[in-house]
This record gives sequence, structure tokens and C-alpha cells, in this order.
Amino acid sequence: MGLAGPAAGRSLQAPRAVVMVRPHHFTPNTETAADNSFQSVATDVDREALRARATEEVTAAAHTLEAHGIRVHLFDDFSEDTPDSVFPNNWFSTHPGGHVAVYPMFATSRRRERRTDVLELLKTSYRVQDIIDYSGLEQDALYLEGTGALVLDHIERVAYVARSNRADPVLLERFCTNFNYEPMVFDTAGPDGRPIYHTNVVMTIGTDFALVCFAIMTNPARAAEIRERLEQTGRTVIALSLEQIEQFAGNTIELSSPTGRILALSATALASLAPQQIEIIGESVKLVPLAVPTIELAGGSVRCMIAGIHLSARGGAVA
Repeated sequence: MGLAGPAAGRSLQAPRAVVMVRPHHFTPNTETAADNSFQSVATDVDREALRARATEEVTAAAHTLEAHGIRVHLFDDFSEDTPDSVFPNNWFSTHPGGHVAVYPMFATSRRRERRTDVLELLKTSYRVQDIIDYSGLEQDALYLEGTGALVLDHIERVAYVARSNRADPVLLERFCTNFNYEPMVFDTAGPDGRPIYHTNVVMTIGTDFALVCFAIMTNPARAAEIRERLEQTGRTVIALSLEQIEQFAGNTIELSSPTGRILALSATALASLAPQQIEIIGESVKLVPLAVPTIELAGGSVRCMIAGIHLSARGGAVA
């Protein structure tokens, strides 16, 4: 399982190793609630119980991934000033060839999530050629929130981006020039009429398939263009409904295990998928659900929790 289809043998899209952060003071971030309609407010538990549940969910998720052969670098965060630290994919990304990007964040509280020990781990355990740090552009009110704002087709070198205040077009062009991606930008509108805050809740690109909510795109012609572009790669395109992305069905990530590729997704997301969709996805990957309902209160799910490592490990292995 996991190597069938037109992209057989290619694993650029599905890393073998990831970074995760286990928060010890988790809480939905009031600063980001203004433009993240996926956030909720927990009313059934006190703050300490919420924090404990979040810590347990990340621990269990990391153990499940490790049990499937994924290398998990798990960092603990004891700060009370970083409520969204469980979502490290927003502040850095890694790329084949030894390249790392560090990103400017829209919310002031999220800028404190960047940590040198993660970057040192990457340089120590993997072959890193350069780190391009865009974070200083926060001073110019330019933001690009990593693989939250960017859904990257590493195979075809395309960056899909939902336009929002967390994805500045000027910085996007700079990123695409530096990392050799073609930008594909589109507009969205959620049920409240506001743009969707991050692209990675709208779509997932796997090796052989893509999960995309076209209904959220405001320009039908652009939506058709994106569908055609994905189909031209040989992928099976699975359309998600608005209700499904509200259950985080678009916020998933494909990973490579020793026995084949898996799709990590939340139990909430899996429950929202139709049997036919599950069957199609299962032809390419093994679906691995992770129970993270507390984390999802913060407006992100499994994809947001995982920063993939697309780097070669020191010693010759490929991450």
C-alpha cells in the first residue's frame, strides 16, 4: 500500500520525519480569533483541564505516528505566552536540497513560537544548506504563515495559496522565487463572508490524490483552473464540502512510513468523509486518525500540528 498510482516511488510529497510541539499551557488564542472562524470556545472544562487534555492529545498523536514508523521530533513548550505553539508548521518549513524557511507571523503572540532549538535540531540531524529568514518583514507588516498559508506541491513545484491577511502577495512572490515554486493564488469566502485564514484547511495535496474544497473559492473559473491543474498531475481530485472542511477534512498530511504512505488526519475529519471518499483515499494511503478535539478548539487540526521535514538525514538516509 502507498506506492500505487501515477507518482509511484516518489516521496517528495510525503516526509518520513516531522516536528511536533507539545504545549503545557494550551488555550485557544484570543488574538487570532478575529480572522479564524474555525476557532471555538471551550465551555465544558476549566483551563487546567483544557491544558491537560491538549498535552495528552499531542503525546498520543506523536506515539501513534511513531508506531507507524514516522520519526517524530517532539518538543515541549512550557511558556504561558505561546497559546498556539502546538502549530509549528506556520513558522518554519523545510525543503528538498537542504533549504529551510522561517516566516513572519500575523499575530504578535505567534511570533514568540519561533525557537532556535528546533532549527539547531534540523542542522544537527539533517543536511541544511541554508536558512532563509523572512521574519524581519513583520516590521513592514508583511506576513506569510508557512505551510498554513502555503499548500505546496513539492513534486510539480506549485504553491497554492488562499488570499488572506496571513499570506502577503509580495512576500509570496519572493518565497516562490527563492524556493522555485509557481504561485497559484485564489480567493475564498467562508460562511461568514470572510476569507479563510489558512490554505491548509481548504486543501491537502498528496502524492496520488488531492482533497480540495472548491465550494469555498469565490471565482468558479479559478476553481476550475485549480482542479484542472491538479488533475493534469495524474492525481485523483476529491472535492470536499464546506461542512467537511469545517470538520478539518482538508487539514490532513501525507507521510511516508517504512511500509507505505499514510494520511494523518483527525478523528473528526475521518468521521466527516463519505465511504466512497475513504475508499478512494485508501487506494493510495493508509488513513491514520488522531483524536485531537481539544487542539481543534484553537482552529487547527492535524496538518497544523505537523511540520514535515523534507531534508536528507545525516548519515545518508532521506527524511
